[in-house]
Amino acid sequence: MPTYRFQKNQFEFSYLVYTFMGYYNRQMKTLSLKLDDIVYEETEQLLEKIKMPRNRYINEALHYYNRIQKRKIISNLLVSESKLVSEESMKVLHEFENLDEHGSKEI
Repeated sequence: MPTYRFQKNQFEFSYLVYTFMGYYNRQMKTLSLKLDDIVYEETEQLLEKIKMPRNRYINEALHYYNRIQKRKIISNLLVSESKLVSEESMKVLHEFENLDEHGSKEI
């Protein structure tokens, strides 16, 4: 599996571009990725210490980040739906209070 790298210097910024194969459900996808120099260097140092292939590391990192983003989306949905339910619950509560005040008879 070849990895292609090149550097591009522009306005004092340099980027490293990787092409790697993503692994998910035994299907491989090719992806081109630009990394800031500082992210690249930090990643390379970590990879050397943990003895993990770069491809596997990036796949696991993306899988983890995707899970975090999905949780944020669900959390935001729950907050918005809770507000809607809360408003409706308050309306129903006020209707019951009005029933008690205006004509409920004890049996």
